[in-house]
Amino acid sequence: MKYNDALARYQEKISGITSQEMVINMGPQHPSTHGVLRLELITDGEIVKEVIPHMGYLHRCFDKHAESVNFTKTIPFTDRLDYLASMNNSHAYVMGVERMLGLGAKIPKRVEYIRILVCELNRIASHLIAIGTYGIDIGAFTPFMWCFRDREHIMNMLEWASGSRMLYNYIWIGGLFYDLPVGFEERCTEFVQYFKPKLKELDELLSTNQIFISRTANIGVLPADLAINYGCSGPMLRASGIKWDLRRIDGYSVYPELEFDIPVGNGEMGQLGDCWDRYKVRVDEIKESLRIIEQCIDRLSKDFKRSPEFDPRALVPKKVNLKAQDYYVRAENPKGELGFYFATQDRTDIPKRVKARGPSFNNLSVLPELGKGVLIADLIAILGSIDIVLGEVDR
Repeated sequence: MKYNDALARYQEKISGITSQEMVINMGPQHPSTHGVLRLELITDGEIVKEVIPHMGYLHRCFDKHAESVNFTKTIPFTDRLDYLASMNNSHAYVMGVERMLGLGAKIPKRVEYIRILVCELNRIASHLIAIGTYGIDIGAFTPFMWCFRDREHIMNMLEWASGSRMLYNYIWIGGLFYDLPVGFEERCTEFVQYFKPKLKELDELLSTNQIFISRTANIGVLPADLAINYGCSGPMLRASGIKWDLRRIDGYSVYPELEFDIPVGNGEMGQLGDCWDRYKVRVDEIKESLRIIEQCIDRLSKDFKRSPEFDPRALVPKKVNLKAQDYYVRAENPKGELGFYFATQDRTDIPKRVKARGPSFNNLSVLPELGKGVLIADLIAILGSIDIVLGEVDR
């Protein structure tokens, strides 16, 4: 009776107390925001009622830079969009200019296979960052160290080829800065043989870890129709069950000549399109990139061997002269569809307009929908699963 009386008096005492919404700023320096992103949270206790992303802390004026220099000098600026996948950025940009020049079908096959080789290496490096930082976001430290350890091998190889570790300026309009160094193919083969068991170990460490599953399964579910309406692409879209990959849909470069699968989410650990599915799609894409790399190495070693007469700069134009036209090119980057819109003008090699369509921007735009009614801790898991780079959001 005494307990019941005390409980009744307590309930009467708190009956007039109402909860109050709080506005909490997460960022722009918060480690979970993966850069200078500010999230304004309207919370009721631990529940997020609304999340409002604020950008503009890393605005680099890419579009204006591209309108101020010629087509060739813009390539180093494309490297700095998604600076974790610089090869892929420059490949998309260069393809657009080459098609406007009518060089698309004239690029030597050795150049094309080298481009795909370095782009897939860069794709693996980007996904390793996504998986490693995602693990540390939700408390798993070991995968972070493993991913950076293995990414270091890729950085060393790309530095050997281009002279730079992150911002390469390697893929040029009409060709390449250099041919691959002697022994590069053999070193790639050694890396693939080394990395396959490491990837399996990483997969087993996270994918079936009950704590990781509890933090990611059924969290941040993105339905397919919502993903399409927000313009999501890449692993974000494929994790929702949509088999959309521009390497297959558009069939650019030599991708139609290569065999690889397109991983999609299947709701294996929870609902289709949740955080776990987005993580798992990236792991499976790494496996497919390794298949592509092996095929490129085989073609470069047998069908398109190096020779003293081969000049990777043979088709590089001294000046890009184009007629006035509008053109849009797109490619499958690690984070999704990267597109460039060109508006050129007569008698000058400086474009009138260049607009970059970064996948991170569109993928981030769906966060307010995914963040409604979740715990603050789960919001961090959702943001990490999107895998954004602010250099591509704040262009």
